[in-house]
Amino acid sequence: MHVVIVGNGAAALSALESFRGHDRDSRVTLVSGEQGPAYSRVLLPYYLRRRLSRDGLFIRRADDYARLGAATEFGVRAEGVDPARRVLELADGRRLGFDRLLIATGSSPMRPPIPGLDGAGVHTLWTLDDAVRLDSVFREGARLVVLGSGFVALQAAWAARQRGLQVSVIELLDQILPRVLDPAAAQILSERLHACDVEVRTGTRAESVETDRGGRVRVSTSGGDRLPADAVIVATGARPNDQLLPECLEPDRPGIPVADTMETVVSGVYAAGDVTRGPTARGGPREIHALWPTAVEQGRVAGANLAGAGRSYGGSLSMNVTEMFDLTVASLGQFVEDEGDDVFEEHDRGGIRYMKIVTRAGVPLGAIAMGAPEGAVLLGRLRPFVRHRRALPDLPAFLAREDLDGRLAHRSAAKERTSCASLQ
Repeated sequence: MHVVIVGNGAAALSALESFRGHDRDSRVTLVSGEQGPAYSRVLLPYYLRRRLSRDGLFIRRADDYARLGAATEFGVRAEGVDPARRVLELADGRRLGFDRLLIATGSSPMRPPIPGLDGAGVHTLWTLDDAVRLDSVFREGARLVVLGSGFVALQAAWAARQRGLQVSVIELLDQILPRVLDPAAAQILSERLHACDVEVRTGTRAESVETDRGGRVRVSTSGGDRLPADAVIVATGARPNDQLLPECLEPDRPGIPVADTMETVVSGVYAAGDVTRGPTARGGPREIHALWPTAVEQGRVAGANLAGAGRSYGGSLSMNVTEMFDLTVASLGQFVEDEGDDVFEEHDRGGIRYMKIVTRAGVPLGAIAMGAPEGAVLLGRLRPFVRHRRALPDLPAFLAREDLDGRLAHRSAAKERTSCASLQ
């Protein structure tokens, strides 16, 4: 049997290792459009902050692939799949036959329809090459405009401030990190950015980007301003690289849909990681969860099933944890409450601490923690209850064990706030 894996990120590597745990003999070929062994995209901001060297970004060596018995095709893109003939078409004209195929091609940064984004001073922070180019731009005193306010955008802004750049962040919506934080937490983080001399413009659209012959850039905004910059970083989201299987896609719904086995509608063709729209832990429609742990777990299941092991994926659960501007920022599951949900929260603006737990009929739905790293640890302890929709039998006792008893106020959504002591 010949197994072909397209990709070289978290899902692809996890699948390769999982497959070899079940099948040591079959032929495996790994195809990647980037040159060389795998590196961590998550660590790219650490490189820009000068916390890691270029070599420190790599998470695999060339001999790791050899150890796992995988032939590698680095620096060559996959351009199409012929499912009937079981052939992968490569950009250099070759055709690679397969018995089973895994598509783990990840995602790429989105480019919003803003005139001028093709200028020389406009960058993304997605690949190692991107980071190397930006490193030469990050000069003390230079001016940077960041479009977007997700994790990539704010990590880039933090790295730039630590390197002495002047930074402005432009966000179309009314808050930063709109998919990760609720408005209260976003406001605290915005204040932190202001304290670190990062200009944050929410509710603002970048209308155009102009680059003159000298390479100087100006960003025109919906507020009528023209912001001068030495560089612009576009970080307005990502889109799955799902072009290999157009016959599997659904209209206006990005991502390759997969079953809980990670198999697509094409028999013997699997997908995992950011490229997929897969099952969620709470059920309902398939979703894209472009998270490292999700990619690892989906890859593990896909790799086992490439070997015929019959594994099932339990569904993804959104959990984000990062550090930025010396704050730990974490969120889990459904953290925006509906009417009638119970909310337990602590909002210490002076101490830059925010904690929120949302429950329904005693079942934790989600949480946010911002401030010290201990908050992320708490979310980790809540995760099994959220994932399996399991009630906390004694929430006050749980809060007491976490040293939160008496610190978190309780309210029912859309009702008056009461004391947490009323739960005793």
